[in-house]
Amino acid sequence: MTAKLYCFGESGNAYKAALALTLADMEWAPVFVDFFNGEARSPEFRAINEMGEVPVLVDGEQTLTQSGVILDYISSKTGKLGGRSAAERREVLRWMFWDNHKLSGQVGTTRFLMNFLAPDKRPAEVIAFQQSRLKAAYKVLDAHLAKADWLVGDQTTIADLSCCGYLYYPEPFGFERSDWPAIDRWLDRIAALPGWQHPYDMMPGNPSERS
Repeated sequence: MTAKLYCFGESGNAYKAALALTLADMEWAPVFVDFFNGEARSPEFRAINEMGEVPVLVDGEQTLTQSGVILDYISSKTGKLGGRSAAERREVLRWMFWDNHKLSGQVGTTRFLMNFLAPDKRPAEVIAFQQSRLKAAYKVLDAHLAKADWLVGDQTTIADLSCCGYLYYPEPFGFERSDWPAIDRWLDRIAALPGWQHPYDMMPGNPSERS
């Protein structure tokens, strides 16, 4: 049975799920959500996800929301991307919780403020504050990856897919790969995995379609 992923190309959180589905060899198809025209906040969509957000994964009778939950489900179902032991599994979860609080949550907000709001509505002080917090997160991630190829163990896990989700996007949000050599090499390793695609190639929806 083909799983359905409710998503749109600009969503880094949806990209995490799309990438995990692909790398775990699950059969899936994207369902485009027209976020920028308000579809995610419509009564019809909230009947699927009361939180009014993507991603949403529908796999048979299972309907799952929140990227971390979806990543865990994919890993648990397929036996892939989850670490080799209980200790590694806990380490995977540690990095995923860190990502949601310190990295992706900050990147998503900063990228939205800098690119998807009208220029006259972009709060410069808020953006600067967000970028300073992100710089601290990049330091943590880069230092860890300077000592290891992957965040946990000796293979790709959902921790890597969670933390990388926003870092492939071309829109500016204060992240330059050249400033963080260990992160840069890690992103190249992930992009070399069979099946990897850029988010705008993996999911429908692109800023150029709204220009």
